[in-house]
Amino acid sequence: MSQNNVKITFPDGSVREYPQGVTPFQIAESISQRLAQEVLSATVNGKVVDLAMPVNQDASVKLNKWEDPEGKATFWHTSSHLLAEALESLYPGIKFGIGPSIENGFYYDVDSPVPITEADLPKIEKKMEELARTKEPLVRREVSKAEAMRIFTEKGDQYKTELISDLQDGTITFYTNGCFTDLCRGPHLPNTGLIKAIKLTSVAGAYWRGNEKNKMLTRIYGITFPKKSMLDEYLAMLEEAKKRDHRKLGKELELFMFSPRVGQGLPMWLPKGAALRERLQNFLQSVQKRYGYEQVITPHIGMKDLYVTSGHYAKYGKDSFQPIRTPDENEEFLLKPMNCPHHCEIYRHKPRSYRDLPLRFAEFGTVYRYEQSGELHGLTRVRGFTQDDAHLFVRPDQLLEEFEKVIDIVLYIFKTLKFEDFIAQVSLRDPENKEKYIGSDENWEKAERAIIEAAEHKGLKTVVELGEAAFYGPKLDFMVKDALGRKWQLGTIQVDYNLPERFDLTYTGADDLPHRPIMIHRAPFGSMERFVAVLLEHTGGKFPLWLTPQQVVVLPISEKFNDYAQSVLKFLNNSDIRAEVDCRNEKIGRKIRDNELKRIPFLLIVGEKEEADGTVSVRMQGEGDKGTMKLEEFAAYLADLVKKEVEA
Repeated sequence: MSQNNVKITFPDGSVREYPQGVTPFQIAESISQRLAQEVLSATVNGKVVDLAMPVNQDASVKLNKWEDPEGKATFWHTSSHLLAEALESLYPGIKFGIGPSIENGFYYDVDSPVPITEADLPKIEKKMEELARTKEPLVRREVSKAEAMRIFTEKGDQYKTELISDLQDGTITFYTNGCFTDLCRGPHLPNTGLIKAIKLTSVAGAYWRGNEKNKMLTRIYGITFPKKSMLDEYLAMLEEAKKRDHRKLGKELELFMFSPRVGQGLPMWLPKGAALRERLQNFLQSVQKRYGYEQVITPHIGMKDLYVTSGHYAKYGKDSFQPIRTPDENEEFLLKPMNCPHHCEIYRHKPRSYRDLPLRFAEFGTVYRYEQSGELHGLTRVRGFTQDDAHLFVRPDQLLEEFEKVIDIVLYIFKTLKFEDFIAQVSLRDPENKEKYIGSDENWEKAERAIIEAAEHKGLKTVVELGEAAFYGPKLDFMVKDALGRKWQLGTIQVDYNLPERFDLTYTGADDLPHRPIMIHRAPFGSMERFVAVLLEHTGGKFPLWLTPQQVVVLPISEKFNDYAQSVLKFLNNSDIRAEVDCRNEKIGRKIRDNELKRIPFLLIVGEKEEADGTVSVRMQGEGDKGTMKLEEFAAYLADLVKKEVEA
């Protein structure tokens, strides 16, 4: 290799030589002109950088296109700067907080001299489009901390000066597009002309730096694409998402409600929702029973010292509900933020032998965590929720097998409920910020190796995310795509060497000496609330037949046939079929429409002929008329459908 050349290793393992100082854009050009047109950023030795960043030493290089998450993030981060430039042009004196890319698009938090509402978004979009057409380059510049402070102090932007005060000299960079300059690490697109389609989606309030004591800023959300057709597809998906919004469907289907008198973020389950939840719980309990789990029940509160011991108080105490005091001033309780400390206490209530392990304690335990009111969202972000929680206490030689069995449970649940598109995220410690976590490096390394090995052995498609571990241990998180292609985290499995140490949990080994068990935390659903929300939106409210709260509604053609309808209902109930009668004094066409909108799987219409023959006229959701059946025939037909669903 020439002394002035560098070796570039590509993701497929191939290696090429380039002159020292070559840029990722030049590398793309050397491969093909089409790639050079499509590449948006590059990942060099694991760090995402601008295409103009010179490579001065041997490196691994991945060229990021729109299809890559890193490419989208670069595209949307640049779009937030384009939004800021448009806002500064339209609203002189506006001040800027932060403007990151997010999973779907971007936002910018701003302090505007005049209110910005959703009515203003078309005007801002138009300005963004105008600026994008000028193909402004994104110019990076390194600045000293003193210069950065001077520039934003003169501009009167206290939000940027506050951010700069937290940065180290020598690490500060500015990016300029057109007349707008921002404090930013990058990376960015080469120019704004790549942004072809723009949609600003909403306006919300957001406290500066997420602190309710700070000023409320205006958060403007948006999304952009390199082609207008992509935006059209996205907007169509948004319209479908509105129809599937679990808050809307939950109200229509009478599943759950919220009451301001009870409190924000505290859902209440209505009879049909409770029946749905109970069925999900029974389903998981039956699976757990096959895998040797034992059910436990623990209180909704615990002594503060319990969570001090576990580490939860130090980690979450400031953001939790305030301590509960009793008439005894020496007693201080907390609403339970986690079930695991309680389960540790159950483990240690009597001596354990190596022969007792593994122990598997399962609980549908309700926990409470304070969320800011602006972050609450239906069932997906609440203050009180029930986890399908379990904690396994295992010997080191049992860890891998037990972890893989938990994976089997998660995969069975996903298969049964038709969550077919998912990826397993290996969530590890941030190696640059270890003080966020408890426990020794040795234990962390053992736990991380166990998760990676189990995922590989099960053949899971995985991604690794640094910094996403729990504070006490690494995790395997299951990221599921719903019917609209949106990603949700459902299900988590965690390996924990730390809580057994903090609670001094032991078992007597075959050598008659004390040994420390390892904990596995797992929640296949995550929480009942969030899982139901995702399932509602995934299915559009059309639950599987085995799960739906109401399988059948009986529709008498007129009041004359109400008695026969009631006899049909009695038969169905005796056949363990969940059914109701719609005996409203309405025309049959209206009854059919109303109940189809409620997504009832089967409508049984009864009139004079059906009463005389002891039959029902069957209509199936989405398939229409299924003909006339005897009651016994229909019950057998429905039972067969349920069996096929569960066994599929």
